[in-house]
Amino acid sequence: MTSLPTADKPADPGRPTASPLKAPRHKAELFWVFNHLTLLGVGGVLPFAQRILVEDKRWLSNGEFVEMLSLSQVLPGPNLINLALMVGQHFFGWRGAAVALAGMLVAPLVLIFLVAIAYAQYASTPAVAHALQGMSAVVAGLVIAMAIKLFPAIRHDLPNWGWAGLAFAGVGLLRINLLWVLVVLGPIAVALAWWRLRSA
Repeated sequence: MTSLPTADKPADPGRPTASPLKAPRHKAELFWVFNHLTLLGVGGVLPFAQRILVEDKRWLSNGEFVEMLSLSQVLPGPNLINLALMVGQHFFGWRGAAVALAGMLVAPLVLIFLVAIAYAQYASTPAVAHALQGMSAVVAGLVIAMAIKLFPAIRHDLPNWGWAGLAFAGVGLLRINLLWVLVVLGPIAVALAWWRLRSA
């Protein structure tokens, strides 16, 4: 994975604009950004993560976000937790990783506790059921929008399109368990990418 630029380095071609990349000024900013991120992303945090980390804060380029997101998908655990740990560790070491993790967990733990109490009482209410169905449609739309925004980072890399197509066919069409798709395609894709870098 490529190293992330700091505030003094220019943005790479993966960024959607020519603005230079920045770095969080202190660990408190890192905490509040990820805390804010979890409160925004009700049911679908990754689209908000791309907008905040890449477009608003300019901490990552589009290409770097794709790399980190890909790694977070492969590693065990929730995707955004893995992403927060990687971003925090890069800027502030293990302390930054701990701060980013705390920012991700503090508010959701409180909210989930309160929502669980309310859901236990009103889950059978028709209005609540319809609201949850509508929220699912919104989340699906956000994920599609994020995929469109990330498209420029891989549009010129034909091998990546092949791996993406195979993964989609395995999980989306053939209904193969995601773990088996990762076990089979992951090592092959990594080995070929390493070979391409060595040959370049």
